[in-house]
Amino acid sequence: MCKSQRSLLRLLRLALLAGICFALPAPAQEKADSTAAPTRYRYRVSFTDKKANKYSLQKPEAFLSAKSLERRRRYGLKVDELDLPVSDTYLDKLRQMGLRVVNWSKWNNTAVVELTDTARMQAVAQQPFVSGYRLVWIEPKDVAEDTNAKDRSKGIARDTLKTLDSYYGHAARQVEMLGVDQLHSDGWRGQGVTIAVIDGGFLNADLQPGLPQGQILGTRNFVRPGRSVYEELSHGMMVLSCIAASEPNLLVGTAPEASFYLIVSEDGDSEQLVEEDNWCAAVEYADSLGCDIVTSSLGYQLFDHPGMNLRYRDLDGHFSLNSHSASLAASRGLLVVNSAGNSGTAAWKKIGCPADACDMITVGAVTSKGVNTSFSSVGYTTDGRVKPDVMAMGQQVWVYDVDGNLTTVNGTSFSCPLMCGAVACLVQRFPNRRPEEIIRALQRSGDRALYPDNIFGYGIPSLPLAAKLLE
Repeated sequence: MCKSQRSLLRLLRLALLAGICFALPAPAQEKADSTAAPTRYRYRVSFTDKKANKYSLQKPEAFLSAKSLERRRRYGLKVDELDLPVSDTYLDKLRQMGLRVVNWSKWNNTAVVELTDTARMQAVAQQPFVSGYRLVWIEPKDVAEDTNAKDRSKGIARDTLKTLDSYYGHAARQVEMLGVDQLHSDGWRGQGVTIAVIDGGFLNADLQPGLPQGQILGTRNFVRPGRSVYEELSHGMMVLSCIAASEPNLLVGTAPEASFYLIVSEDGDSEQLVEEDNWCAAVEYADSLGCDIVTSSLGYQLFDHPGMNLRYRDLDGHFSLNSHSASLAASRGLLVVNSAGNSGTAAWKKIGCPADACDMITVGAVTSKGVNTSFSSVGYTTDGRVKPDVMAMGQQVWVYDVDGNLTTVNGTSFSCPLMCGAVACLVQRFPNRRPEEIIRALQRSGDRALYPDNIFGYGIPSLPLAAKLLE
């Protein structure tokens, strides 16, 4: 397969769902090549406890922001051991053993380490604070040429953009389908709500004149920490425009007055299990900042190494690392919105991870006429829960392109942020309603609420009706 084909496939994978089923055996060490650097490997290490920790539950302000603590107080939630960071003593011990600590997850009590000599993991397993480990990443050797720099250098070169009579411009149908325009007219446009957008990159988002730059509070790259999120893939920039666009008569999103953190967790160079770990670290980072909502148009079901692939029986909301984290988020006061995936016409057909999570919103895709798209992934979960939860427009959705022009795109990657912005307006209107209450009101307002199924879930929600239910 040529590099351009591999690059295209990796972009498409952003909208697919995949996951992990079981631990992989340690790979056989490759013969040394004097002309090439040794292959790097990453392992997920699970810890037995959080002892020998410099942090304490008596001083949560040391590891959670004031806004995060205020959100917990507002919802009547206590800081507990899950919130406590991974033991720094354990991380230091791994570093002393010659391993590079890449990231960690406090909710799962795990860390990702990198090394070139896999035999060292036997010594790691013998440590009294380690309960297990699994291979999550093998350094890819055939990495597609990075074309982002070229697109970045072009910058914004807008053509003459056609304005429309509608205030929402080209986005009118995708906004009005959910009744979000009625919330906007009542003054609920997402102001004061903080959204973390977790994706694969936000190429040129900082140059887009239609995106309110003052509302972007910060960025972080969990894949390549030294690289700007604005130099990565463009997928996240398009996702962001569904929510944040603010150009009347041209393109207006579903929550144009919300604030945002832009976070990269998806690695465009390969599709491997470590991206679940990246995602968990990103969600926990969003929680620590005090974000109200996470929107994620990512998910996992197939990987480059078949032994990592998800099985249908794993869709229980907790088996996969990121599904477990997504299922925990609401208990921290954080509302997660995730795309259902685009496997409807593929052999897999179903949702993946973290779309199978509990206490979060999984969003499928419909056409402008409200008919389900053929590509939208279907449910149910293994334990019989209805998935997707709700539907939004995911075909011919209007977004910004990398050059600042308007374009249409397809995928649950875009129905998801449209729904996220709608939910942000509800959160602004009902700041004391916990995530579970928002989710249930959204489900009950769906046009199929009385007979939910595995294709539409509870259907297309009416946000005005959801607001009435919350009242």
